[in-house]
Amino acid sequence: MKITVIGGGSTYTPELVNGFLERHERLPIKELCLMDIDKERLDIVGGFAQRMAKAKGEPFKVTISHHQRDAISGASYVVTQLRVGMMPARRGDEYLGLRHGLIGQETTGVGGMAKALRTIPVILGIAKDIRETAPGALLANFTNPAGLVTEALARHAPDVSAVGVCNVGITTKMDFLDELEKATGTRFEAERAILNTLGLNHLTWHRGFSIDGEEMWPMLFPAYVEALKRDPDPEWDVRTIETLGMMPNYYLQYFYYTAKKLETQKKWPPSRAEEVMEIEKGLLRDYTDPHLTEPPADLMKRGGAYYSTLATQVIESHHNDLGQIHVVNTRNNGAVKEWPADWVLELPARVDKSGIHPLPASALPPACFGLISQIKMYELLTVEAAVNGDRNAMYQALLTHPLGPSADKVQVVMDDMLETNRQWLPQFQTT
Repeated sequence: MKITVIGGGSTYTPELVNGFLERHERLPIKELCLMDIDKERLDIVGGFAQRMAKAKGEPFKVTISHHQRDAISGASYVVTQLRVGMMPARRGDEYLGLRHGLIGQETTGVGGMAKALRTIPVILGIAKDIRETAPGALLANFTNPAGLVTEALARHAPDVSAVGVCNVGITTKMDFLDELEKATGTRFEAERAILNTLGLNHLTWHRGFSIDGEEMWPMLFPAYVEALKRDPDPEWDVRTIETLGMMPNYYLQYFYYTAKKLETQKKWPPSRAEEVMEIEKGLLRDYTDPHLTEPPADLMKRGGAYYSTLATQVIESHHNDLGQIHVVNTRNNGAVKEWPADWVLELPARVDKSGIHPLPASALPPACFGLISQIKMYELLTVEAAVNGDRNAMYQALLTHPLGPSADKVQVVMDDMLETNRQWLPQFQTT
């Protein structure tokens, strides 16, 4: 088996390598190919990854490549964790929002839109290479905005098997297991647990949690509400949580508490991108240490807890036909019968050798669906804009997003977004 990682120069990569090393007896990996266009970063991260594998007896070969098509050729799995424009582009997304009094964030609002416009054409190019050089390979996309990118793949590369993956679901699952252990004194294995969550990527509501089919929500949810009531500065308004009867994904704070988030932005610098840039300098410095063979503790500051766990679990469940349940981004296909079948949703799905199968789920209430439907329309317009360089679709996407500019400011924000990202948006350039 060959597994290819596009964006292999990411500081996350060593964690992913560890995940594959831990599962090498269950996954017959012959080659782990790390591909990146940034030679300097790839040489550092790739060299560290090779030392990690060697320290564990080198159960598989770690190779590095700067050529996407060659790296993908013959792969059984392709993992995408790329960032078009790298961290400076993320910083640009954040300050784009700040300049216009809007949310500046890499997956939400105008920042998320800019990232999608840069990313979708590149991901579709990867899908093309998979189609031509690695037919049948599964594309596991971690690149943000993960749901929107997966929507583009589902509509413009339907013949390529693809799944969108995000660590929010698995992190929530592990947090719930911690809470159950505190309450019961018993540590349940993660494989026995299923998180009942539904929505779009970074726009989900958690509404159930079962162990071996037994629902634990009646224990977890009241305890969560009581904890909020005791907290002098709760992350959520208690009345909102009690009314919904669900726990919102933390990214929903951008929608529910927009003014508060905008106040926080006024304290920049540093923005999150600038914080991460400093963290990455230290990580890359650590990775050059010829004696280092394990990821340093500072990697956790980078975020993305359980990233490697989820990536390797999904691949293992697919390859070994395990039928495990994971929260992923995939086409609805009638799982939520009240919603359009062709929408990509984030929800629990069974992963086996034949593919990704979303589990039947009841629809969310109107208070949630109203926001979901508005964001989905924004997503579809953004996909159209990204694929075709369609300025009208781009304008309408900005007009549609609830965190976007007022109608009289759409053109100004759009022009700024296009100019800020000019070098990464050739589809919008006119001769």
